[in-house]
Amino acid sequence: MSRMLTEVIKYRKSYYFLAPFLLLFALFTIIPVGISVFLSFTYYNIVEAPRWIGWSNYRLLFVDDNVFLTAVANTLKFAFVTGPVGYIMSFLLAWFISQIPQKYRFFYTLCFYTPAITSSVAISVVWLYLFSGDRYGLINYWLMNMGFLREPYLWLQNIDTIMPVLIIVSLWMNMGIGFLAFLAGLQNVSRDLYEAGAIDGVKYRWQQLWYITIPSVKPQLLFGAVLQVVGALQVADISMALVGMPSPLYAGHTMMTHLFDYAFIRFEMGYAAAIAVVLFMFMVGLNRLLFKWLGSGD
Repeated sequence: MSRMLTEVIKYRKSYYFLAPFLLLFALFTIIPVGISVFLSFTYYNIVEAPRWIGWSNYRLLFVDDNVFLTAVANTLKFAFVTGPVGYIMSFLLAWFISQIPQKYRFFYTLCFYTPAITSSVAISVVWLYLFSGDRYGLINYWLMNMGFLREPYLWLQNIDTIMPVLIIVSLWMNMGIGFLAFLAGLQNVSRDLYEAGAIDGVKYRWQQLWYITIPSVKPQLLFGAVLQVVGALQVADISMALVGMPSPLYAGHTMMTHLFDYAFIRFEMGYAAAIAVVLFMFMVGLNRLLFKWLGSGD
């Protein structure tokens, strides 16, 4: 402790510059997380003061709350599909765009990034029209005209198709900050590396991608992976906008929608805090794996 204090005093000017960030980080991240952990061990309904109940919320979550277990299964299923697939799609699209002439890149970047900056409610209007369960839904209309369906299919009411539809919509909306990070990293790879690779026998684009490009953008790959994991585990708006709250037989229910239900509909904040803590632990665990796989010794 004394050694750390000595280091702080020695480099105090550096810590002065860090102080605004550390203060804001503690105020808006560390303290709220600590309060959530505390509230997860209490019964708190906003009206009354928090009352300590120990591990009761967690016991209820994992033993008695079957809907939460369904939400965990749906969230993991959603994350293990949209996470890797969306991550690979973002990187490959960024790589393809980086190969085209500079004057056309802005147009393609805008096209792929637009879904990420558009409101999920506005997007749901388009997808509700596509997957509408009557004959006027665009997909039903096409399939019926082509003879694949005899009657309209209830895409957003059938429990077998709810999750696939949510995954498709999420993948379409997936071109976010990670996509831009990949594109920025690809554009900053030194051309000298490609010239050196050509001398060493790297001839094809896929060889350049594997041996030169991917190792050069490893920090961006890690950043995009973290964002992808966080986004996949926090899905809620798409589910509530497309299939409602709650979804039919909880087929589209996720951990975030479960949290939203208890926090802002039932106002059981202690129980909602327990859900948030479990979700936070999922995120921390998966991010630690990502840092182990994609992180460097630095």
